[in-house]
Amino acid sequence: MVEENPNNGENPEKTDGGAAVVEPPKIFTVEILHMIKDAQQQHGLRHGDYQRYRGYCTRRIRRLRKALKYPQGDKRHFKRRDVTLTQLTGKKADERFIHIPLISSERAWAYAMQLKQEANTEPRKRFHLINKLRRACFYALQLQELCNSEAFDARTKLECEAYVAWMHGTLHFELQLWKSAGEHLKRAQVVYENLAKALPDDEQELYRAKVNEFAPNLRYCAYNISGGASAGKIDEILELRAQGVLENLDVLVSQTKTESSEGLQTIDWRGRKVTVRPEKVRLFLLSAQELDKSLAKTTKLDGKIELIERILMDCKDAIQAVRDEIKQDPKLRSLTTGQTVSGVQYLLAYLSYIRHSRTLQRNLCLVDQAKLNFDDPNQKSQIVGDGKRVRSQDLARLYEIILQNVTEMQQIAGMEEDVQYQSEVANLAITFKAFRCYYIALTLIDMKKWKEAVALYERASNYATEALKGKSSLEFQMQAELKQVVSTIDSCKFSAHAYSVLEDDTKEDAGGSSTKSQKTTKPLYERLSEYKEDQPLHTKTPNVFKLTPDMEPIPCKPLFFDLAMNYMELPSLESKLESSGKKGASITGFVKGFLGWGGGGNK
Repeated sequence: MVEENPNNGENPEKTDGGAAVVEPPKIFTVEILHMIKDAQQQHGLRHGDYQRYRGYCTRRIRRLRKALKYPQGDKRHFKRRDVTLTQLTGKKADERFIHIPLISSERAWAYAMQLKQEANTEPRKRFHLINKLRRACFYALQLQELCNSEAFDARTKLECEAYVAWMHGTLHFELQLWKSAGEHLKRAQVVYENLAKALPDDEQELYRAKVNEFAPNLRYCAYNISGGASAGKIDEILELRAQGVLENLDVLVSQTKTESSEGLQTIDWRGRKVTVRPEKVRLFLLSAQELDKSLAKTTKLDGKIELIERILMDCKDAIQAVRDEIKQDPKLRSLTTGQTVSGVQYLLAYLSYIRHSRTLQRNLCLVDQAKLNFDDPNQKSQIVGDGKRVRSQDLARLYEIILQNVTEMQQIAGMEEDVQYQSEVANLAITFKAFRCYYIALTLIDMKKWKEAVALYERASNYATEALKGKSSLEFQMQAELKQVVSTIDSCKFSAHAYSVLEDDTKEDAGGSSTKSQKTTKPLYERLSEYKEDQPLHTKTPNVFKLTPDMEPIPCKPLFFDLAMNYMELPSLESKLESSGKKGASITGFVKGFLGWGGGGNK
């Protein structure tokens, strides 16, 4: 594109000599992938919250237009204003203008991904999803048109090209246009690979991770373009199930295996062949045969657990299909009531065994996952997981669940008379009992119950030795784990026994020959004749003498009551009272006469 005048019509600046000085045009560098990845990780996509990310994009666009003074109309009227090259060239050129179409494309894409999650329950939202992806592609093309100008460097142009190709590939993938989707995604992958090679080492990790994100979608596009799936491609399709890439994967796998299921008419299990009639059971058995290969290729435990759980759901449907067939056919119903195990019963037993064995396999994966966050005090192993720390009682509870599963395997209808099968399952139960006793012993060690721990160590050792002598199952080989447990128990048992002896010594009475320290509340002056190692005596508050003595009862002062007064006769005092009355009258008269109070004086 032609570079616009950097002065935008203004008079060029002149020097003293009169010559015009033209400023060089600004060249911007926009790291598109870094920008959108940081925004996505900080605003919801770390947890798959596309609605939160969409709200952030809306607020970001509003802030950009307000800061750049580039609104779309006023409060009452809307007037569309797209970003053009005028805002990116000249003296007032601002890099933030290019963020508007980029964030607008991200907002439309986030809305589409939100609708994709909701379309699982509301299929009509897929139409809205497609429209939003088209809108995202529209803004992406606007971004590419602006970035192809001379205002941006080569790195920005390459990143913009890869972003546009990825957005169009996403749209065509949802439209099921497999060929064009594969072409766009491959173009984006190639551009990001070349960018990673050209950048320094510290910046390559983000681009290589983006390249790896394209691999599942590209494989699925290639699968659909080929029009069928071979045995190797079926393995790849089954691996996509655990990654959540496809919504209609179950239907696709069923359609792919329909032709192969015609050849699976009978099964051979434990020396007996049984005819498979229901079509759903045939498809399930094909999936079960390919599961081990998919598990071998999956390295993460979460992916393995997801694959097994999906197979368990399919197994449940297959068992229900066999039971429905038995209910609908009177002949099969009469066969199930006999003493001998019929073919339908044997098929049902086989499916039940698959369900229990796969459940056991899933639980063992959970045990392995828990051990990543378990710090075993008896082994030199460190915590390598990032989750919550696992305690020994948690592992004991998992093995308890596994033992319940093994018990259900022993009770499968039709397998009660199979001696070899029962012996294998019984040996498997003994194996898991050994592990359960070991982790219960670790729990008791944490509680400082040494004697009980020694007893459980001994029982775990006996179980492990018995399991090693017995015949193990071909599917679950636990010999190496059992040998490791036996070697660990030998050292742990003596350690727990030593702690138990020390604890007994500390509990002995100090009156004997023991000189171990004991906790006592008696002060030192009360036990001077007894020798004990009392550590509190070396502290700042030793218990030597009780300064405040205890209160003791003492006799109180006697109380005397004068009761004889009630029985005494006192002499009469009337004579005394009369004489005192006369003396009082003469004195009164004397005073009256002296002061002139009398009646004769007034006369």
